[in-house]
Amino acid sequence: MKQKPVQKQNFIHGAAILTVGVVIMKILGAIYKIPLGSILGDYGYGIFIATYTVYNIFFTLSTSGMPVALSRLIAEADANGRVKQEEKTFKAALGTFAVIGLVFSAIMFFGNEFLASHYLYKPEAALSVRAMSPAILLVCLVSAFRGYCQGNGNMIPTTVDEVLEVLFKVISGLIIAGILVKLGKGLPEASAGAILGVSIGSVVSLCYMVIYRRRNYSRLSSAYTAGVHAPEDVPDDDELVDSTADIVKNILKIGIPISLGASIMAILTSLDPGICQSRLEAAGFSEYYSGVLYGIYAKVQTLFNLPAAFMTPLTISIVPAVAAAIAKGNREEASKNSEDAMRIASVISMPMGVGLAVLAFPIVNVLYPNSNEAGPGLLCIMGIASFFVCIVLMENAILQASGKERLPMYAMVSGSIVKIVINYIIIANPDINIYGAPIGTLIGYLWMGVMDYIFIRRSLHMSPSLKNVMGKPMLCSLIMGLFAFGGYQIMGKLLGTESKIAMLVCMCVAVLLAVAAYLAAIIISRTITNDDMKLIPGGEKVGKLLHMH
Repeated sequence: MKQKPVQKQNFIHGAAILTVGVVIMKILGAIYKIPLGSILGDYGYGIFIATYTVYNIFFTLSTSGMPVALSRLIAEADANGRVKQEEKTFKAALGTFAVIGLVFSAIMFFGNEFLASHYLYKPEAALSVRAMSPAILLVCLVSAFRGYCQGNGNMIPTTVDEVLEVLFKVISGLIIAGILVKLGKGLPEASAGAILGVSIGSVVSLCYMVIYRRRNYSRLSSAYTAGVHAPEDVPDDDELVDSTADIVKNILKIGIPISLGASIMAILTSLDPGICQSRLEAAGFSEYYSGVLYGIYAKVQTLFNLPAAFMTPLTISIVPAVAAAIAKGNREEASKNSEDAMRIASVISMPMGVGLAVLAFPIVNVLYPNSNEAGPGLLCIMGIASFFVCIVLMENAILQASGKERLPMYAMVSGSIVKIVINYIIIANPDINIYGAPIGTLIGYLWMGVMDYIFIRRSLHMSPSLKNVMGKPMLCSLIMGLFAFGGYQIMGKLLGTESKIAMLVCMCVAVLLAVAAYLAAIIISRTITNDDMKLIPGGEKVGKLLHMH
């Protein structure tokens, strides 16, 4: 029976689908952490979180670059109708990812005691590190399937797969941890049980992707694998198929710089706690109060990371779109897609950053009551920095999609060094103290953004207009910020802000006013046009309803 062709999505449509998955995963993640913290207690939860720091390094090394490389190569082959090249690329990538996953899993499995004792300084986390080791291999295999689908312009399986993975991680992790605690096992064992949920979720994830690909892409795959004549709509491109060695070489050539850049940045960022603590003490603060100041900084970092989480779907979706346009020799389409992606990144991230800055005081005091008074000031600076983080993520994706994967690595590493140097110097100033940390972050990401923009203009001969990318979104975001600030002040005078409930009500009203003002501003200013809405599922009807032009 002939399969129906899998429907592709344009990059904005794909990003919208992935964003739905991000929202669901954030909700499930919150549901997971709250009861898990109660089951494990502070000490056991500390073991659980510490284990994740090891996992994240190996996870970043193995998956930050390779799926991007595969997605790009698949998109290039698909754009030129080289179906057999797609299939061979996938199979070569699957083998490559499996080897990488096995190596890193083996390091975690057999080196668990060394990692727990000498990197985490928590010997009791050894069992948790070992329990986490299968997840690395599984997630590498899953990444090959996701990269294949993304390269074909299909983001639906990735979204469904990620939600399934998190859902089963939450359910199995909580159940296993709860059973072990009831059986009287120690906290290291209970933490390892919770960690095991990650591997269980990855098993479900892999099974789904295998079944999805077999049902939706096996017509082409089976014809290629069996060596028979392909269907009439499949080009006979035997002479165009690269060797397995060349494919693996290309995957590594593209993926390694991306992985190294992300990993080096993650490692440099992991130095933050030690630098902040030591420089605060150098400023004359006690060890305890230095820890308190870093603690409130760590709390607001959770909010700082939120806009970037919603930017990741767009970066995943833009890579195959730009790569396919370049593969077809259509530089104009690649340039337009790049500028549209940066503009939409600004439309999404800029109001979020402004909102965090303007409403920093109620946000911190509602979410983290009785925290150190430095919290709102820290969040105000980090809200502004979050916008530059999102722009850097988008610029990196554009460069990676265009075959300039080494350039973002240079920008990220140099920007991280700038951040560390600034932190080291100004945190030791008693008048600046912990505020030096977000200032360093802001300047570091601004540095990266400027470098990436120069790389895009000079290396890709693309000139995304800063006026188009940032002009109207900035104006609309400032209008939104005024409504947010004014709404909170007016409601505060009416209801008062002495109690947490009253402050929460005032904040919610201010947010609703801000959202309404922003939507009105982007429609009136034509920051988002009817053409943009056509790219979103159901968007054309919304555009007509709002009389967009």
